[in-house]
Amino acid sequence: MALFLLYESASGYALLEAHGLDEIGHTTEAVRNSVSDLNRFGKVVKLRSFNPFTSALDALKQCNAVSEGLLTDELRTVLETNLPKVKEGKKSKFSLGVSDPKIGSQISELTKIPCQSNEFVAELLRGVRLHFDRFVSDLKSGDLEKAQLGLGHSYSRAKVKFNVNRVDNMVIQAIFLLDTLDKDINSFSMRVREWYSWHFPELVKIINDNYLYAKVAKFIEDKSKLSEDKISSLTDIVGDEDKAKEIVEAAKASMGQDLSPVDLVNVQQFAQRVMDLSEYRRKLYDYLVAKMNDIAPNLASLIGEVVGARLISHAGSLTNLAKCPSSTLQILGAEKALFRALKTRGNTPKYGLIFHSSFIGRASAKNKGRIARYLANKCSIASRIDCFSERGTTTFGEKLREQVEERLDFYDKGVAPRKNIDVMKSAIESVETESMETEAPVEVSGKKAKKKKHKASVTDDGDNMAVDKITETTNGDALEDHKSEKKKKKKEKRKLDLEVELNDQAMDGGANGVESEQDGAVKKKKKKDKRGDNGEVLEAAIETKKKKKK
Repeated sequence: MALFLLYESASGYALLEAHGLDEIGHTTEAVRNSVSDLNRFGKVVKLRSFNPFTSALDALKQCNAVSEGLLTDELRTVLETNLPKVKEGKKSKFSLGVSDPKIGSQISELTKIPCQSNEFVAELLRGVRLHFDRFVSDLKSGDLEKAQLGLGHSYSRAKVKFNVNRVDNMVIQAIFLLDTLDKDINSFSMRVREWYSWHFPELVKIINDNYLYAKVAKFIEDKSKLSEDKISSLTDIVGDEDKAKEIVEAAKASMGQDLSPVDLVNVQQFAQRVMDLSEYRRKLYDYLVAKMNDIAPNLASLIGEVVGARLISHAGSLTNLAKCPSSTLQILGAEKALFRALKTRGNTPKYGLIFHSSFIGRASAKNKGRIARYLANKCSIASRIDCFSERGTTTFGEKLREQVEERLDFYDKGVAPRKNIDVMKSAIESVETESMETEAPVEVSGKKAKKKKHKASVTDDGDNMAVDKITETTNGDALEDHKSEKKKKKKEKRKLDLEVELNDQAMDGGANGVESEQDGAVKKKKKKDKRGDNGEVLEAAIETKKKKKK
């Protein structure tokens, strides 16, 4: 079976044919040993065709397509023109060796050309890469290196520009810096405590906060100079007058040794550095909160800014976190414990970085694993919404947080939570209403100029219209009252007529009266018979005959 090799160089596509492999051997070790010798390798591998790229932009386009495993039209034409045709239903007598299995599967799927990618092909392509300038005679000595350098720079620059995750790089750097600052501030503040305790050891028990201790140490300087005049300024720093008085009393009966002015100056400078670092840490935290609200607002509102930033930094980017299933996100940060448990066949960890969330701390011991699994599920949903949605809203994160709160109540009190479909429907409706509200002011602002021009005329017309509306409403009410009075009068007339007829019939006796009543009844029945059936007419006639006999 013939073997062809596809080599994607920086200057173009090269198609080579490998024949007579018996000279160098069919094993990878034999090929590896013969690659360095051009005389042996050149007899086996020969150039079939070389199609150079038209420009640097075309080279970048082809390089991006090959790296993503896509078959371009140019590469397809190169393969179809230079390789033998594959007949349907018959086994092909050749195969194409490629370096990347992704592009090989794409070629075999679209063009039906059989491809292979293994160690043997990789060693052959390594030899082609080593002696490529010898295979192509038109290439000069430095052309290939220049093309490789230019394509490498443009490819890297395009990847950095096209990097979707470049925004969350700031979050990753900020959370790393925040963690290191916490460690540094803690160690530096302990150093200030130890250093200043030689001079004023009683201050450590009075003030516990590190930042406040450094501030007080910088203010006091020499304890012998501390008097009751400085109590007011000490209360401003400490925030408690009793503590300020206690510090002054402790300074009077302190057991610490005296320090020289040079040592006190160094202590003050170091305390100032600790204060500056802690203030910078606060600003960095505010920056991180603002960045997280821009990049991943739903994840931040669900689990918090710091824990969300740690998840993003551990995954590498927001896109990688969105690709993670909830089971992976649950143990993210506990990889050592997981592999140790798998090695020793012990219990696997229930949670990783999400343990720092307040939800797991609030859950009982038996429900910690269940709430961690549920929280990881909601975090994966929130990260996917943040990664792939066009508009950033915190609505979904707030709704997901409500669901976690309901699940906590369900585990503790047994209150049934809402269904996920209902919660998501309400979240989508609220997002749509918010978008409608944001779009409405834009339309109004576009018409402000027209409204200002016709303001006076509109106000006058508005007054006239109001008066017209009032008159219309009053006239309408009067007409309705008039109609209702007419209907009442007609009903009263009908009642009076009926009463008069009944009185006349009562006055007339004998058969004539009966006959008149029967005639009246028959007339009424005739009217009904027009609407009714013939059976009703017969029944009415029988009744009149019976009355006559009586």
